[in-house]
Amino acid sequence: MISRRAGLFAAAAVVLGAGSARTAPRAPAGRPPVGGDSSEMDIVEAAQAAGTFTMLLRAVRQAGLEAAMKTPGPFTVFAPTDAAFAAVPPAVSRRLMNPANRAELAKVLSYHVLAGRLFTRDLGPMPRAAETLIGAPVVLNPTGPRVRVNDATITTADMRVSNGVVHVIDKVLMPAMPIQPRM
Repeated sequence: MISRRAGLFAAAAVVLGAGSARTAPRAPAGRPPVGGDSSEMDIVEAAQAAGTFTMLLRAVRQAGLEAAMKTPGPFTVFAPTDAAFAAVPPAVSRRLMNPANRAELAKVLSYHVLAGRLFTRDLGPMPRAAETLIGAPVVLNPTGPRVRVNDATITTADMRVSNGVVHVIDKVLMPAMPIQPRM
């Protein structure tokens, strides 16, 4: 079952559509500083400028969530790199990227998003659970100099964007839910 927040997130994508009246800030030329302040860009613009999230951006568009990721939020996003997406078994990738499975793809992507801003400095020394937009928790576990999110590691933390914060992760997070394929 999708949480109320996930429903609002999906509804925002439908209502706003690609032609949102909100004027997004322009991304500066070049790439944002990794782990730095990209606060003039929203989540989508920062991911585009970084150049290492082409698969994530493709999936966000396929799921119809791009406009929602440009809303004011704020959101905390655990962003898998292209290398993380390449490690997903091909059959799972094909199934999720199939247009007939758009809702399941949206659930997987929304599992990478928390409502609000969560910086690694706010975690403390002990593992804790945080509710994602689908209502399912992820476990945040500070282990030495790194923070783990379930079985993924945050490789670049605390990238500030205009509508939240982005943490780069090395694996795609899969919620513990059945994904019903429609081939």
